[in-house]
Amino acid sequence: MNKGNYWISIVKRNYDLYLLLIPGLVFLAIFKYTPIYGLVIAFQDFNIFRGIGESPWVGFKQFERLFASDDFGNIMTNTLLISLYKIVILFPIPIVIAILLNEVGRMWFKRTIQTIIYLPHFLSWVIIAGLFVNIMSPQTGIVNGLISYFGGETINFFMDNHYFRSIIVATAGWKEAGWNAIIFIAAIAGLDPELYEASKLDGASRIQQVITITLPGIASTIILMLILRIGNVLEAGTEQILLLYNPTVYETGDVIGTYIYRMGLTSMEYSFSTAVGLFESVIGFILVIGGNTLAKRVTGKSIW
Repeated sequence: MNKGNYWISIVKRNYDLYLLLIPGLVFLAIFKYTPIYGLVIAFQDFNIFRGIGESPWVGFKQFERLFASDDFGNIMTNTLLISLYKIVILFPIPIVIAILLNEVGRMWFKRTIQTIIYLPHFLSWVIIAGLFVNIMSPQTGIVNGLISYFGGETINFFMDNHYFRSIIVATAGWKEAGWNAIIFIAAIAGLDPELYEASKLDGASRIQQVITITLPGIASTIILMLILRIGNVLEAGTEQILLLYNPTVYETGDVIGTYIYRMGLTSMEYSFSTAVGLFESVIGFILVIGGNTLAKRVTGKSIW
C-alpha cells in the first residue's frame, strides 16, 4: 500500500473523529489565520478610510520609527524586567505548591487547599484590579492602615515607580500560582508509586524522594512550561498592567502590549502599533525556538 492509500484508509476508518475536527479547524481558520492578512499594514501608511488595498506601502518605515523612538528603550526594559521577575519569582511557586500538596495525606484537606488557591484564577483582572486598588488605597486601604498604625507614612502604591513592578508581580502570583500548579499536580500523579515504595525501603526521606524521584519525573513538564513562558516573555501581562497603571508610572510600567494599545487605539497609529505587535510576535517565536534548542542541549529533552 502506498502512502496516499494508507492515509485514505485511516481517514475512512476514523471519519467520525475527523468530522469532529471540522468546527475547530474552521474556528482556527477564521479567527486565527485569516487576521494574519492584516499584518500587511505594518508595512503601509495605513489609512482607515482608504483601506488595506489603497493605503501606500512604506516598507520598513514603521519598524525604523519604532527602533528610533525615545520610548523603545524604556518599554523594552520594562517588558523584560517584569517578565524576568515573573519567571524567576513566580515560575517555581506552582511547582512547590504541587509538591507540597502531593505530600498531604488527608484528601479532604488537600481538596480544600486546592479549591482555595484555584479560586483567584476565575476572577477577572477587572475585579482583581479593583480589589487591590481598594486594599492598597492611601486613604481607606488596609495596607496603609497597618502602616499608619505602626507609625509609618501612607504610600500611594499605584503612583509610585518604586513599588509598581512589585505590585504587578505579586498580583499575578496571587491570581495564577494555584491554577498553574494543576499541570504539575497532574504530572506528579502520573509517576509510578512503586518508585516511592522502593525508595522508602531504601530509607529515603521525603525530601530525598522529592529530589531523586519527583523532580526528575516532572522535569519534561517543567521544561515545557518554562519554554512556553519564555515564548511569552514580551507579553508581560498587558491586560493586568492596563487596569493597574496610570501615566505616573509609565516609567516603570509601560510595556510593549500597553504601548501598542496606546498607540493603536488611543492615538490611532494603526500601522505603527501593528509593526510593534509583529516585532513582539517574531521575538517571541525566536525565543521559543531558542529555548527549546537550549533545553535540548542541556537536558537532552525537547518539546518537539
